[in-house]
Amino acid sequence: MTVHEKFLALGTHYGKVYLLDVQGNITQKFDVSPVKINQISLDESGEHMGVCSEDGKVQVFGLYSAEEFHETFDCPIKIVAVHPQFVRSHFKQFVTGGKKLLLYERGWMNRWKPSVLHEGEGNIRNIKWRGHLIAWANNMGVKILDMISKQRITNVPRDDISLRPDMYPCSLCWKDNLTLIIGWGNSVKICSVKERHASEMRDLPNRYVEIVFQFDTEFYVSGLAPLCDQLVILSYVKEISEKTEVECCARPRLDIVQPLPESCEEISSDALTVRGFQENECRDYHLEYSEGESLFYIISPRDVVVAKERDQDDHIDWLLEKKKYEEALMAAEISQKTIKKHKILDIGLAYINHLMEKGEYDLAARKCQKILGKNTELWEFEVYKFKEIGQLKAISRYLPRRDPVLKPLIYEMVLHEFLESNYEGFATLIKEWPGDLYNNTIIVQAVVDHLKKDPQNRTLLQTLAELYTYDQRYGRALEIYLTLRHKDVFQLIHKHNLFSSIRDKIVLLMDFDSEKAVDMLLDNEDKISIDRVVEELENRPELQHVYLHKLFKRDHHKGQRYHEKQISLYAEYDRPNLLPFLRDSTHCPLEKALEICQQRNFVEETVYLLSRMGNSRSALKMIMEELQDVDKAIEFAKEQDDGELWEDLILYSIDKPPFITGLLNNIGTHVDPILLIHRIKEGMEIPNLRDSLVKILQDYNLQILLREGCKKILVADSLSLLKKMHRTQMKGVLVDEENICESCLSPILPSDASKSFSVVVFHCRHMFHRECLPVSNTVSSVQFCNICSAKHRGPGSAVLEMKK
Repeated sequence: MTVHEKFLALGTHYGKVYLLDVQGNITQKFDVSPVKINQISLDESGEHMGVCSEDGKVQVFGLYSAEEFHETFDCPIKIVAVHPQFVRSHFKQFVTGGKKLLLYERGWMNRWKPSVLHEGEGNIRNIKWRGHLIAWANNMGVKILDMISKQRITNVPRDDISLRPDMYPCSLCWKDNLTLIIGWGNSVKICSVKERHASEMRDLPNRYVEIVFQFDTEFYVSGLAPLCDQLVILSYVKEISEKTEVECCARPRLDIVQPLPESCEEISSDALTVRGFQENECRDYHLEYSEGESLFYIISPRDVVVAKERDQDDHIDWLLEKKKYEEALMAAEISQKTIKKHKILDIGLAYINHLMEKGEYDLAARKCQKILGKNTELWEFEVYKFKEIGQLKAISRYLPRRDPVLKPLIYEMVLHEFLESNYEGFATLIKEWPGDLYNNTIIVQAVVDHLKKDPQNRTLLQTLAELYTYDQRYGRALEIYLTLRHKDVFQLIHKHNLFSSIRDKIVLLMDFDSEKAVDMLLDNEDKISIDRVVEELENRPELQHVYLHKLFKRDHHKGQRYHEKQISLYAEYDRPNLLPFLRDSTHCPLEKALEICQQRNFVEETVYLLSRMGNSRSALKMIMEELQDVDKAIEFAKEQDDGELWEDLILYSIDKPPFITGLLNNIGTHVDPILLIHRIKEGMEIPNLRDSLVKILQDYNLQILLREGCKKILVADSLSLLKKMHRTQMKGVLVDEENICESCLSPILPSDASKSFSVVVFHCRHMFHRECLPVSNTVSSVQFCNICSAKHRGPGSAVLEMKK
């Protein structure tokens, strides 16, 4: 059999030649001879065929033309080969092989002229013609002939001469125009035709052959073909039968090997089943190949087996058969542009089904995201499959939420599943899923029905509030949040501007978190007025106080109308801040405040109010009588800085030794201690009198020292300034053409320097012509600057009188 890209040519033992398509269907039939066909040869175009048979007949004819050549020899012709370019007129050549290698060329008058290329080495059993090179094999070895120079360029001898060449024929195959592969017995050689260097030619052919790879196989070679940089070898195998222990023929093998310089590496090996393989010999098998499609044809007496290189589809088939779905899916994704048989989606769906059968529901659901992508129909189909096996919860986390979005029924189905068995999971989905994925009204009703069974369930209540929020029923959501005292209540109010909804819920908000509530109310005073808040808190004065106190801290004037009310609130709930309030407020009625403080006997606050109202004597009296605190009384007297208060303090303290001691210790720097000492009764025992007197003397001594120090500093400063003034006044003053008389505003210096002139210059830098100065009425001859005297800046006496 011979293979072309377009068809196959098959010769039989009965002298018939059939043309088959690549599926094995017969397209043409030729009766060539009554005996077996030995060889068929085709040119590269597939338009001309050469056939030789056992009865010595050789025919070369056109498949689509009337061109034909017949020749009959007196011996069987085993081989025929037409020129690869036979279709072209100047390449009408073919060779035949028997005892001789004959070349037939068409010459003048369309006559065919034979010429002997080689003879004398036994029968020629194989010929392969490629380009301008012909390779043939006889009993001695393999020769290569260069058709351009008509020279034989090499002889590759046969390795194992013990093998019969008719039983173990030579296999020849051109990998390309310059590479020949030889397989004979169990030996394989790869030869490369190379150009000889000009300096080495002499009388040698201009080409030579180099064996680049050579190795032996474990079996006999029946055929060879190239596969990229590897080799496809059809091997004839003999083995020992286990039963009879006799050598017998085994199934032929198709091996792929990687040639190495002196060995080979087996890539793959497949045993082939052909009919009657037990009776076949090595010569009964042949290997042909189609270069364009990488198809390999194994020919045996009864079968033709087609082998092709496994592609990614085959690999995926094998992975699916082994149930390696994930690897199959990965392989399909990598080769999605080249695979033809499989679809990524089909593999993915099979993978999901496989995982579900194994019970790996979570993994199956996770894979749905990647496999189903944006196909909503498939998503819904898979969700129903999960529902049938009761695993909706597994797929819930992976359902698409945006691009695509499934039917609302799908999401509602999942939510109902959780609502029946897992409130926490239901709440999580409500938080994670956008509210527009499902019919909110249906889910709200379902939650309300469940709350009837368990009204205090916080999870359901909180989830219901979120559902109300999605549905923009913020008022109901707010009620639930306030009931639950949920931390998100203030965030909800701000986010959705619910200030109109909380006008009647201010007390609830304050009870929940008064600090946050007050801050929110004060920050949004334009939405909920101060008056409204105070009114709402009327029945809760303690909360009212918290609100008004923060308002007062922010702005002393905004809540001025409530300052009178705040006096009572501070007195009741926050006395420590009452006195600061009274001090900072300019709007609270002092009489009302005094009344309240006196009723509650708040001494400090009463003292402050009395002093602020101008009744300092009553305030001092209260300090002395109520507080019995001489230090505070002295401090108060110091603040007021009123002599009458000191007199009242001394009078009150004169019969109280502890008070006298306090006065003696503190009075020295404000009142003359003699005023107090003269009034002390003789014989009165005063605690720590000596220490108090010593302190008075020390204070007096310190005052004297301070006065002396100040005097020294003052004298030193005066002297320093006097010296500075003297130095300044001793300096010269520059008078030039730019200076003017301050009286007549003309240049101070005359334009003619030869004329006499008189100029007066003061220390203040003002300058006058002598004649421009007014005549002094005083007896003193000292003159003063008119300008500085008028401005009351102090007299500037003249420092220099210039005359010329």
